[in-house]
Amino acid sequence: MKNIKIVTLTACIALMLSLMLFSSCSDDTNTTDSAGPPVVESVMPSGYAKDGTVLPLTPVTKGDPKSYYIIHGKGLLTTQKVYFNDFDTYFRPTLVTDTDIVILIDENTPYANASNKLKVVTDFGTVLYDFVTAPPPPTFNWFNSINAAEGDVVTVDGKYFLNPVVTVGTQQATVVSSTLTEIKFKMPANSADKLVTVSNITGTATSALAVGAALYDDAIQGDAGHWTWSGNEFNTNYTVDKAQGNASLKIVFGGWDGADLKFNSRDVSKYKAFRVKIKSVSANPDAKLTFVFGGWAYTVQKSINTSWTTIEIPFSAIGNPTTFDQLTFQESGNFGGNTILMDEMGFVLK
Repeated sequence: MKNIKIVTLTACIALMLSLMLFSSCSDDTNTTDSAGPPVVESVMPSGYAKDGTVLPLTPVTKGDPKSYYIIHGKGLLTTQKVYFNDFDTYFRPTLVTDTDIVILIDENTPYANASNKLKVVTDFGTVLYDFVTAPPPPTFNWFNSINAAEGDVVTVDGKYFLNPVVTVGTQQATVVSSTLTEIKFKMPANSADKLVTVSNITGTATSALAVGAALYDDAIQGDAGHWTWSGNEFNTNYTVDKAQGNASLKIVFGGWDGADLKFNSRDVSKYKAFRVKIKSVSANPDAKLTFVFGGWAYTVQKSINTSWTTIEIPFSAIGNPTTFDQLTFQESGNFGGNTILMDEMGFVLK
């Protein structure tokens, strides 16, 4: 038996209550079937709901990893092995009767290209039962390009994209191709200012930025000029290290050096915050960057490190702008300068 799990006292009590309750309601309370081949009649969730109530003993055809279930049937007392999608799954012998097994579906159970079968092996035979082990809910890392137009093929990066459904706002998009970690879909019409959502059979995940919200997304959007004060490198197509897509911004700052970006003026009244992913090349713990808005009317200083980190600055902290056409950065670590990478720069919808 593999992948031994530690069960808390509270969970054990809940599981035992479920087992005793269901066993007491079963018509077959004797053990005469234990010498016959196993039979699985149903699978039911076990344990507590989020509100603290005991889950109802209702048969289901799909199970979630890291959740407990009762396998109900006959001839189960001598169970030696249980498999979900051919994955050898640990169970506690003390939670086995002739009619029921309480078991946790392992988080490592495969879910793609799987058998969708539950298999129980006893001393007297083997039984297969149709049962789907679902993937975890999807995770949504990024989509590119953020400012895609109608008909553009857009890439979504994340995890657990099993048979994904993509929607932009309320419109379902056409999925061109998908793997468990990447989706390509066609951007539907009228998608501006809509969030992108990916769903699988377990749950949904939604993008942080809306379509059209990017200031930088492999390229500066509406670029009206960009430069460093010192003339140092300002690379808008740095492909060696990026948080998403194909490229990032790389800016080489001298000590207290700065950089200016000018944009075609845009209406930002629909947004509530400025957002960017940022990374310090220097590992100096004093690494900082000052963000300057409104021609030095507002400054916000942030510590940065060698991991890609999301920084979000609420508009309430920078005067609640309704238009946006410039942005300034100043290196502020006070240790002689730094090279700083930025990506997925844009705005967050209200």
